[in-house]
Amino acid sequence: MTADTGLALYGRTAARGSAQVLESYSTSFRLSSRLCAPAVRTDLAAIYALVRVADEIVDGCAAGAGLSSSQCREVLDGLEQEVEAALRSGYSANLVVHAFAATGRATGIGPELTRPFFASMRRDLAPLVFTDEDELDEYVHGSAEVVGLMCLAAFRRGMEPEPVRDERWDRGAVALGSAFQRVNFLRDLGEDAEGLGRRYFPGIDPHRFTDAERDRILDGIDAELAIADSVIGELPGSSRRAVAAAHLLYADLSARLRRTPARALVSQRIRVPAWRKATLLVRAVLRSEDAR
Repeated sequence: MTADTGLALYGRTAARGSAQVLESYSTSFRLSSRLCAPAVRTDLAAIYALVRVADEIVDGCAAGAGLSSSQCREVLDGLEQEVEAALRSGYSANLVVHAFAATGRATGIGPELTRPFFASMRRDLAPLVFTDEDELDEYVHGSAEVVGLMCLAAFRRGMEPEPVRDERWDRGAVALGSAFQRVNFLRDLGEDAEGLGRRYFPGIDPHRFTDAERDRILDGIDAELAIADSVIGELPGSSRRAVAAAHLLYADLSARLRRTPARALVSQRIRVPAWRKATLLVRAVLRSEDAR
């Protein structure tokens, strides 16, 4: 069997499959990732596709197929086991898992990041109401911060370790992932509560949500965005523009959320218009050029 018809062909097919998942499910992440170098873009698609597949298990696709909650958990547990096995062996019969494992093995992503992710996904298999900030922080770490660290692993692929720099970049990736997740929680406040039985923000009743509560949450988000912003200019040119674009998009969303009455956030999802996204992409490119 030649390289062109064996594992290499299978790997390219798996990568294309993950890219198709990204193409089908995301607008913002897809647009931002297009600003990356091709190799980084491939890694990001592999990470996104696995995260999306897991997310769909807990957000209704599996239930829509008639699976019970316990069966959904079995599917999610099975996916995690497949991921860990593929990270060890370099192969999976599941194309999305195979692509993720190829990226993971090349960039150093391992169970220390995938296990917290799957743990948070399991929390979403049943209705949940967080009662304290520690619960929320633990969930956000698994659902978003580790995904930021996975993406960062792709950004610095092939780079020599520099402990001080790497700690600074890790802090920025964690802050950005957390900010993204918390913005999305605010955008989906009503739908999460009514459709999925989830209340992520402790002490927040979506039906009595106040402007003061909105601003308190957004103050924390903006502080995290500032931490992330402080390191974006240091990132490799192969990824800097994409991260800058994503940061600008979520900073814009944060500002729009702050301008929206809290009572309205329960019934409408705040979005960034397409023309504004295009403007932010241009700004990200120009900003990244200035940082060179």
